[in-house]
Amino acid sequence: MSTPTTSTGPEAAREPAPVGTGDPRTLLTAVRSEVAKAIVGQDPAVTGLVIAMLTGGHVLLEGVPGVAKTLLVRSLAQALDVDTKRVQFTPDLMPGDVTGSLVYDARSAAFSFRQGPVFTNLLLADEINRTPPKTQAALLEAMEERQVSADGQPRALPDPFMVIATQNPVEYEGTYPLPEAQLDRFLLKLILPLPERAQEVEVLSRHASGFDPRDLRSAGVRAVAAPNDLAAARDQVRTIGASPEVLGYIVDLVRATRVSPSVTLGVSPRGATALLAAARGWAWLSGRSFVTPDDVKALATPALRHRVQLRAEAEMEGVTTESVINGVLRSVPVPR
Repeated sequence: MSTPTTSTGPEAAREPAPVGTGDPRTLLTAVRSEVAKAIVGQDPAVTGLVIAMLTGGHVLLEGVPGVAKTLLVRSLAQALDVDTKRVQFTPDLMPGDVTGSLVYDARSAAFSFRQGPVFTNLLLADEINRTPPKTQAALLEAMEERQVSADGQPRALPDPFMVIATQNPVEYEGTYPLPEAQLDRFLLKLILPLPERAQEVEVLSRHASGFDPRDLRSAGVRAVAAPNDLAAARDQVRTIGASPEVLGYIVDLVRATRVSPSVTLGVSPRGATALLAAARGWAWLSGRSFVTPDDVKALATPALRHRVQLRAEAEMEGVTTESVINGVLRSVPVPR
């Protein structure tokens, strides 16, 4: 049985959140700027992670090795001043290695619960598709109910709590596809592409100048927000309005995926609520008090791409989930 790797940022590397306007939107916008001190490019992924934090959702990150997935998560935790732990998912990882387990204490002749790495604010589930479904399922309760049950007793997870899982899109040997129930619990699936040439030159320039990805403090990444700022921001996001026309537009989009001839499984009602939540988070970040159809369209692909299952013959013909969603966006009338 393997031992999960955990890591938390050194307390000495953290600085208190700045005393300024106290405006949650200003502070959460500053988080994106802080992460950019360590991450070159990948702005859509950074924004997606902030939206997920604002709405209490989880994120699936997909990218080839070496595109800074782990560094992105560590930088986000540093900028938000929250604890983070990392679990390397492997074929021999057991559910108790993630959630914790009951341990017998010979001195007291009783069992006590030893917390697993899931008891943190931001859990990095690295290469989640390398562990069998039994261990993947250990995260289902944590992601949905924000708790872990052991010996019939639920134990609440810290607040905020977020799972950021990563997977490699090019390796299939020794991997296990994530079941639909697991995928459906991720608010967004974000793709980290290879950088453009200019961005890759910037990465090398930073390393040539002494950038150390293991020391975020030396890179200037500091805590610009705190958990209480995030809680205040979430309260404001919940007030973002959505007209009946926009709600109907979201429903029409997800229903259109279910009747696509290329699809065996369309977007569930949970997917519709996820798209609404993501659109509200983006509207709030953009300074609006209501959701527009453009907000919905902007978040449709990351919110829905992992909830669509293609027919085998469609995949052989080169159809992708992104092309299905783009077709739906073109075919469904946009409300005024």
